[in-house]
Amino acid sequence: RIVAMSEQEVRWLTPSQQVIWRNWLNACARINEQLNADLRPHNLDLNEYEVLVVLSESPGHSIRMSQLAEGSNQSRSRLTHTVNRMEAEGLIVRETAAHDRRGVIARLTDKGFELLKTEALLVQLQAQHGGQLLRLEISSAEPLGRMRSWKAARPLVQWSWQR
Repeated sequence: RIVAMSEQEVRWLTPSQQVIWRNWLNACARINEQLNADLRPHNLDLNEYEVLVVLSESPGHSIRMSQLAEGSNQSRSRLTHTVNRMEAEGLIVRETAAHDRRGVIARLTDKGFELLKTEALLVQLQAQHGGQLLRLEISSAEPLGRMRSWKAARPLVQWSWQR
């Protein structure tokens, strides 16, 4: 059963909150666009880069696909497409989980790890922009780092747009 909220129950954004929210969305989109453009010459996109990073940080450079989806901020469906491309390039392989045979493990190959190491992609990306793209003051970066934990606790956005 769907219950309609009255106008009084809707918690609208204030004009200043709208500006902040729209600026945030614009900044995220521009950063993602720039990172994807910078990764393109290396035949990677940002989703693939995230997969490489998560796998490189995992014990044995391998992790269950469900954990990889969460760690790389991709839906399981989107991750399957990403992994298919990366597997075709020889950057990762999928294997049946040894302990339960139902799960699938993604493992970083030597080629994938070498790409990540050799290119030192994040350092290159930052250098290409004079360090400006990813430069944050510690006091500014700390709240951004905590945002990752919000995902599990509650939806990030619960506001409604003001009309």
